[in-house]
Order: sequence, then structure tokens, then C-alpha cells
Amino acid sequence: MSFVDGFVVAVPTANKEKYIEFATMTADIFKEYGALRVVETWGNDVPDGEVTSFPMAVKAQDDETVVFSWVIWPSKEVRDAGWQKMMEDPRMDPQTNPMPLDGKRLIYGGFDMIVDL
Repeated sequence: MSFVDGFVVAVPTANKEKYIEFATMTADIFKEYGALRVVETWGNDVPDGEVTSFPMAVKAQDDETVVFSWVIWPSKEVRDAGWQKMMEDPRMDPQTNPMPLDGKRLIYGGFDMIVDL
């Protein structure tokens, strides 16, 4: 089955257009290195929780929006090779292409797909 990288991050709401540009550029790179699909979603109905929630997890401020994203790869092996190439790609250099968000509050992980209907 496929392999999925998932991401949750708080993005300054004022940076929405910058984030879309950044996400589109990185999606093209993900796909160039083997990703099958890249999905970026902008929070619209993301409530605060009492114990846990997306906003709490990324320490979202009042002027930030939670973004939930995922990348689908054909396999973990393709993903691992793709990430290696991305980390070496000069287009991903934060000095020349900074993220329009606080990367320290980015939550991410890799997941084996177990149901896909």
C-alpha cells in the first residue's frame, strides 16, 4: 500500500497567499521526486479543544490558521528517496526560499496507509 506523510502547522492568516505559493512550489518538487498526490487544506472549522486539538497541538495564535496537509507516495522507499533528494535540492534551501510560518511548530509524521476507500 501507499505511504503518507502528514503535516499540521499554524500559518499567520495574513500569509495565506504566500503559503499557497510556497505549498504549490513544494508540491511540484514532491511530485518531481515521486509523490503521487499533495493535498493542502486551510482551516475553516477547527475548534479549540479542552484537552487536545489541532490549534493546541501547534500552539496556534489568534492571528493564525491551522493548515492540515498530506503527501501520498507509492511506497516508503520512494518517499525516503524523494525526501533525500528534496533535502539536497537548492529550491528547498530556507535561506533562499523561507517558509511563511514558524517551522518549529510544524507537526509531521509518516504513516502506512491501512484503509483507502
